[in-house]
Amino acid sequence: MKHLVIIGARRFCRSVYDLAISMPSYQKEFDVKGFLDDNLNALNGYENYPPVLGAVETYEIQPDDVFVCALSDAAYKKHYTEMILNKGGEFMTIIHPSAHIGTNVKVGTGCIIAGNVWLDSDAQIGDNVVIQLGTIIGHDCRVDNWSTIDSLCFLGGYVHVEESVMIHPHSSVIPHRTVHSNAVINIASVVIRDVKANTTVMGNPAREMIVPKINK
Repeated sequence: MKHLVIIGARRFCRSVYDLAISMPSYQKEFDVKGFLDDNLNALNGYENYPPVLGAVETYEIQPDDVFVCALSDAAYKKHYTEMILNKGGEFMTIIHPSAHIGTNVKVGTGCIIAGNVWLDSDAQIGDNVVIQLGTIIGHDCRVDNWSTIDSLCFLGGYVHVEESVMIHPHSSVIPHRTVHSNAVINIASVVIRDVKANTTVMGNPAREMIVPKINK
């Protein structure tokens, strides 16, 4: 039996634990060993969770360990995932049993797919992608590594989400659009044109948010 170790022990990380134990293979193919976090007191005041095992930096991987990274920030997720990979660790994908995985859909390693997600036919999901509750990914969509799509979002057919993108809840992207790397789509936005890399957009229709400079 494999022993799942969850990277992170705060906020969303507890939700990932609940997601993991909902899988039919829980206690048959894997159990949950605990969390990795540099704050050993991260779960103080919370009951019914496995322990914090230590920090990622100091953790010694055991032969039957497998990992999933529950950090929402793409930069931190990539940093700590690569740290475990460099130690020889392996990652598993967690998919809630209520999620729909369509024909020819490909899902990479280390992904977290929450309940009632719909992955339509021929969609491609990269590695270490998070897709939250109730989100719909249309046919032929592509979501690249490290990206997070939050709850109740919609991607129309042939949308391409590049690496390390964050899409906040209740947002939609119309078909055939590209959200370029490191972009952020803020809450409840409707994207009708391509989103440039390293920008944040918001609204209906979504427009780039300009942060005003403060004169000192």
